[in-house]
Amino acid sequence: MQRRTFLKNSVVGVSGIAGMSYAGLAAAGANGMSQGETGQGGRSGEKVGRPVRITSISFPNGLSVNEIAEQVDKAGSAGVDVIALPELCRGQDEKSWEDLHGPIVTTMAALAKKYSTYVVCPIDRRSKSLRLNTVVLLDRNGKVACIYDKVFPYWAEYDVHPPADVGEDVQVYRADFGLLGFATCFDVNFPEVWKRLADKGAELVIWPSAYSAGTSLQAHAINHHFYVVSVTQTSDCLAYDITGEKLSYQKSEKVNVATATFDLDRGIYHQNFNIAKRDKLLKEHPEDVEQEKWMELEQWFVLKAKRPGVSARALAKQYGLEELRHYLDRSRRSIDGRRGWRYEAKVLFPDLDLAGLKALTDRPKMAKPSGTSG
Repeated sequence: MQRRTFLKNSVVGVSGIAGMSYAGLAAAGANGMSQGETGQGGRSGEKVGRPVRITSISFPNGLSVNEIAEQVDKAGSAGVDVIALPELCRGQDEKSWEDLHGPIVTTMAALAKKYSTYVVCPIDRRSKSLRLNTVVLLDRNGKVACIYDKVFPYWAEYDVHPPADVGEDVQVYRADFGLLGFATCFDVNFPEVWKRLADKGAELVIWPSAYSAGTSLQAHAINHHFYVVSVTQTSDCLAYDITGEKLSYQKSEKVNVATATFDLDRGIYHQNFNIAKRDKLLKEHPEDVEQEKWMELEQWFVLKAKRPGVSARALAKQYGLEELRHYLDRSRRSIDGRRGWRYEAKVLFPDLDLAGLKALTDRPKMAKPSGTSG
């Protein structure tokens, strides 16, 4: 298979959680919110901002296709925008290896169409002779809308037969609610994956995984200012805000169901060059937009819409405010231009000799000269 270097192409394109019962979700309806649910919502079907409602269904490997379908069926009946399943939801063995017409994708496609919802379905995918750890996004019509092949498979994935192949690039899909990105499990350890997601405009990243990761996810949320939601084989779910704040953590013994509504219209800004423009915006549109958060130490602030039909981010752009992610990217490009070359991290010790290093640390210590310290 022909490969390209992961970061070769710099041109980018676009291809708070609370737990509750399914009954509680259904009572809330597609546009409302159950008691305890975190997020933005409107009354009487009116939507403030750009809300997206997501259900994360986490469980260990071992559930049958019918058992998974039962969980998705319940979530779909509650009226959500996205239902997400954990990494390799049917495992990674001789029985789980299937193509896009296999039993799990076919079953989830029917449910996506039935409930007019997106379904994030991670599978052990067969593509001709290749084996790929793949996130399949099914759209509201049950069609395959986006495929993400894990860029950084874990070591054990090379031990299966045939071994897992390596994905080429991240994917960001333009859904009807906004820009949805994906990363999988071991990807959490590689910042370049998350930077690429930000470069492609991701507003929300769904992270199917075999484990929880915790603050590693928080680091990516705070560095790139997108929402991050996990769905795991360890039956738990984490959600992080665009500010990096942990919105919620929920864990169950077997199947964990967590639902949230996120407002993708909330914008985060640095105070640099933005304060006068912000003040003018808030003065001239006091009933349309508000400053939701002022983060004094970071010198960031968050703007959000106050009523239906208003986009806080669009109004902010109209007034010349520059979003934080764009400000940092512009700063990087400008400074690199003055430098004359692109500043990148370099590997300082590519062939570190651990045995030699241990020998150095094991050398007998020399006596300190009289009168010295430290």
